[in-house]
Amino acid sequence: MPHGTLEVVLVSAKGLEDTDFLNSMDPYVLLTCRTQDQKSNVASGQGTTPEWNETFIFNVSEGTTELIAKIFDKDVGTEDDSVGEATIPLEPVFLEGDIPPTAYNVVKNEEFKGEIWIALSFKPSENRSRGYEDETYGGWKNSEASY
Repeated sequence: MPHGTLEVVLVSAKGLEDTDFLNSMDPYVLLTCRTQDQKSNVASGQGTTPEWNETFIFNVSEGTTELIAKIFDKDVGTEDDSVGEATIPLEPVFLEGDIPPTAYNVVKNEEFKGEIWIALSFKPSENRSRGYEDETYGGWKNSEASY
C-alpha cells in the first residue's frame, strides 16, 4: 500500500444542477481523503460552472483508496445545499504518479448532476520502513529534561 503525499488540484466544475432558484449558486467543495477533510474557497456567484484552481495536500497511508469530492452551495441563514459528490479512485495516480485534469461524474441520489475537474499527483514517502518520520515523532531529540 502506498505511503506519501497526494496533491489534489481542484480545477472547476460544469453542468452542475442549480440549487438556488433566485440567485446564482455559490459552490464550494469538501475534499475527503480517508480521515482528512479540506474545504475549498466559495466560488461566489459562479453558479453551475465554478472555477477554483486550488491545490490541496493530503498525507496518504495504509488503506487509502479514494478521494471524495462533495460539492455544496453556500447559503446564508440556512443549511448549505448538497449539490452532489464524486468518488475518485486513487489507484491510477499511485501507479502513474500524475493524472492531468480529468472530469469525474458528480452524482446525487444515483443521478448524474454534472462533472468536476480534478488533477492528481502522488509522491511516495522516502522513509517507508516504519510509517513515520523520525523528526516528527519526538523522542530524545525533543526532550527538555535536565539531568
